[in-house]
Amino acid sequence: MSENNQQKTILVTGCSSGIGAWCARALKAEGWHVIASARTDEDISTLRNDGIEAYYLDYADPASIEAFFASAMHSTGGRCDALFNNGGYGQVGAVEDLPVDALRAQFDANFFGWHDLTRRVIPVMRAQGHGRIVQCSSILGLVPMRFRGAYNASKHALEGLSITLAMELQGSGIHVSLIEPGAIRSKFRANALRLFHRHIDIEASVHARDYQAQLSRLEKQEQSNSGKLGPEAVHEVLMHALTASRPRYHYPVTRAAKLGVIARRLLPARLFYPFLARQD
Repeated sequence: MSENNQQKTILVTGCSSGIGAWCARALKAEGWHVIASARTDEDISTLRNDGIEAYYLDYADPASIEAFFASAMHSTGGRCDALFNNGGYGQVGAVEDLPVDALRAQFDANFFGWHDLTRRVIPVMRAQGHGRIVQCSSILGLVPMRFRGAYNASKHALEGLSITLAMELQGSGIHVSLIEPGAIRSKFRANALRLFHRHIDIEASVHARDYQAQLSRLEKQEQSNSGKLGPEAVHEVLMHALTASRPRYHYPVTRAAKLGVIARRLLPARLFYPFLARQD
């Protein structure tokens, strides 16, 4: 894990729980100098108690991004070998029911904040002559689903921006990869349900019946977490993206995500999108 006899450093965001928390601890165990972020004092303390350097960062708060990066660079003496953008959330609700402010907030947390932090690490990586930028996107960034328009849009935007960045960084020694998980055991759905109730007027919507059916199903699935892979599945592909001599541009994770990518390639739009419209 050394280059020029120095421990490699990675910034990992969204480490309160789920994918970020698992990957931060696993990377530390594998010898990385992990600098993690979380949004509450309690979560930051938990990370520090586990021996992980951690600071506050909220993607919707530009000042916190600036402060997090400054703390990280002070700690490492200006070194940054890798960035794993991972934080964010999913706003659920039909497009026609989605308040503009909710859509803006979704993009602040899932897109603009990521871009802000990514732009800060690139000059450091260029000066070093190497670096890895890994974006935890979603299969919904490639294969959209109903009632997830805000999240779909934020991840589609991330996919487009990141692949463009990858092309522009060719020859620099900096590689960009996207991880596209399907359903992973985490608090993601619980947080999405909370925001759904906050921003969507269920009873006033023409989709009220669909909403109620989905809520019942999702709440049962959330209680059981059945059929989902754990965050270790994301860590496995993250390590390839960080260490392979030729990292991939795309890493779909879970069987459903891989099948979605295949279906997108093989089916014409007139069959593919109606098929997706029947999925929940």
